[in-house]
Amino acid sequence: MDFNKQVIDEFRANNGQVGGYFEGARLLLLTTTGARSGKPHTTPLAYLPDGGERMLVIASAAGAPKNPAWFHNLRAGSRATVETGVFTFDVEAEVLEGAERDAAFARAVEGDSGWADYQAKTTRTIPVVALRVAGPPRVSAPSGGAYLKLVHDGFRRELALIRKELSDSGRPGLGVQLRINCLTVCQGLHHHHMGEDTMMFPGLAEQHPSLAPALARLAGEHERIAVLLDELKQALSGGDPLKVRAEIERLIDELEAHLTYEEEELIPILDLA
Repeated sequence: MDFNKQVIDEFRANNGQVGGYFEGARLLLLTTTGARSGKPHTTPLAYLPDGGERMLVIASAAGAPKNPAWFHNLRAGSRATVETGVFTFDVEAEVLEGAERDAAFARAVEGDSGWADYQAKTTRTIPVVALRVAGPPRVSAPSGGAYLKLVHDGFRRELALIRKELSDSGRPGLGVQLRINCLTVCQGLHHHHMGEDTMMFPGLAEQHPSLAPALARLAGEHERIAVLLDELKQALSGGDPLKVRAEIERLIDELEAHLTYEEEELIPILDLA
């Protein structure tokens, strides 16, 4: 419990980034309601992306004989709360069964053999739980500029993780989970830029006409990044890890320049608002 509290405090203080055991991992905080106590119970967990609306968590308990407390809490009441470091949102939990569970667990093992080691230590079948977004995201940011930086840094972290996974995979082809990770971040970037193009940029243009050149440049860069995302998706369908790595590097380079320019131009304005 002391270890968990330290991770939770560090996670919340650093917008989802932690060191030590969880450094470089995809991590979330899951808050369930105690099945017996009725009190909130928060646990740091590694997770697997599973598309834009769902994440997977694994009730390994490091291979212990019994399922962890958070899993029992979810079985008693499927609603819970997730924190990602950028967003907080409600989720509905579903315990995967049969072939769906086995496929999800195999994807996890494909990326990290430690999951298989945990399964080998216990006679129970380690559960896999899907957490589906069940409400609008909530953001704790003191200003619009701080919110924008949080979202940008979230994309930076995810792309850095994918770059590392590509380098560490040592596979002749692409793993299924790695493909899903790439497609999930592509979907997230698409939705983020669509929201800016249809909501934030028009509002800023109306309130700050002097921003017109910067907003036009940013909109054009969104179109360019959309092309890069499509080319990455095509590379993923081909399955050549060298081609995918090249497309990821190209996307990261152009996206970083875009994010930096957007922050320089828009954060001062958003913070004033």
